[in-house]
Amino acid sequence: MLHGARKLLTVCTRTGADESVLIVTDPQLQDLAEPLALAATEIGAEATVCLMPARTAHGQEPPAPVAAAMAATDVFLAPVSVSITHTRAVKKAVQAGARGLVLTGFTHDMLVAGGIEADFEAQAPVCRRLAAIFEAGEKVHLTTPAGTDLRLDATGRRGNALTCIVEAGQFSTVPTIEANFSPMEGSARGVIVADASIPYLDIGLLDEPVRVQVQDGFITEIDGGAQASVLRKDLAGQRDPFVYNVAELGVGLNPQARLCGLMLEDEGVLGVVHIGIGTSITLGGSIKAKVHYDLLIHGATLDVDGQIVLRDGEMTSVLLP
Repeated sequence: MLHGARKLLTVCTRTGADESVLIVTDPQLQDLAEPLALAATEIGAEATVCLMPARTAHGQEPPAPVAAAMAATDVFLAPVSVSITHTRAVKKAVQAGARGLVLTGFTHDMLVAGGIEADFEAQAPVCRRLAAIFEAGEKVHLTTPAGTDLRLDATGRRGNALTCIVEAGQFSTVPTIEANFSPMEGSARGVIVADASIPYLDIGLLDEPVRVQVQDGFITEIDGGAQASVLRKDLAGQRDPFVYNVAELGVGLNPQARLCGLMLEDEGVLGVVHIGIGTSITLGGSIKAKVHYDLLIHGATLDVDGQIVLRDGEMTSVLLP
C-alpha cells in the first residue's frame, strides 16, 4: 500500500516538504490513513489524521471542524467509506487554495493494483482535451445499443478534467481519470439504460439493466429488477426532489481501471460513461441534494455538437494525439 500512497503524494498532489497534509477518514477506512501519513512524513510534510463519524449518506457534509480544517490545509486526502466529494466542504476547501484527493470506498487493493498503476501524466492531455470539448459544447447526445438516448445542454458550463493530478484550488478523484460536465438544469431529457454498474447502495455490478426516464432535467421513472428497486426506494426515502436531478455526464479515461463494482475504479474504466444524479455544485451546477449517485453505461456513442468523441465505447480520433 505504501507504494500507492507515495504515488498519491508525489505524483497526484506533488506535496512538498513543510506542507500540511490533512487525512480525513472514518472508522471503516481509518487503516488507510497510516500509509498515507507515512508517505507524507517521508517527504517532510506535516501529516494530521482527522477521524470523523462515517456519513449516513453520500454527499452529506462533514462536521464543521473537519470542513474548517480542510479549508486550512495545503493538501487534503479523504479515504472515507461514504462520499464527501459533492459537498460544500470540498468546494470551500479548493476555493481556499487546497489541493484535494477524494478516495471514497478505497480498498487496500486499490493502493496496490488496477487504476493506481496508470500513467496519470501521460493520460492527462486526453482528459483535458475532452473537458475542453465539453466546455465549448452546447448540444450533447448520448446513445447506447442497450437503449440509452439522452440529450443534454452544456451551454456555458465548464468542463472538468479529473486527471488525478491537482494544482492549488483543485480536487480530483483517484484512480478514476475522467472528464465531465454538469448540464444546464432542466435540460436533460430522454432515457438512461445503466448496464455496467451503480457503485452505491451495495448495488455494484448490474445483473440486469436499470432503465431511467428523464424529463425536464429530472428522473421521472426507474424500472428494472431488484437492483433498480434498491435505487428507486433509496431516492424516494431521501424525501428530497433534487436527488432526481441529472447532475453530470462523465467519461472514464483510465486504461488500467477495471469494472469491479467499486465506484472509483468503475467510473474510471476507459470508455465507460456515467450519469450522475443529485448534487451538482462541485461540478459547475447549482443543485445541492441529499445525495449524489452515478449510473454507469457500456458501449456509449457520445456526440457533442455533431462531433463524435466516443463511438461504441471507444475513443475516436478527436481525442487521440
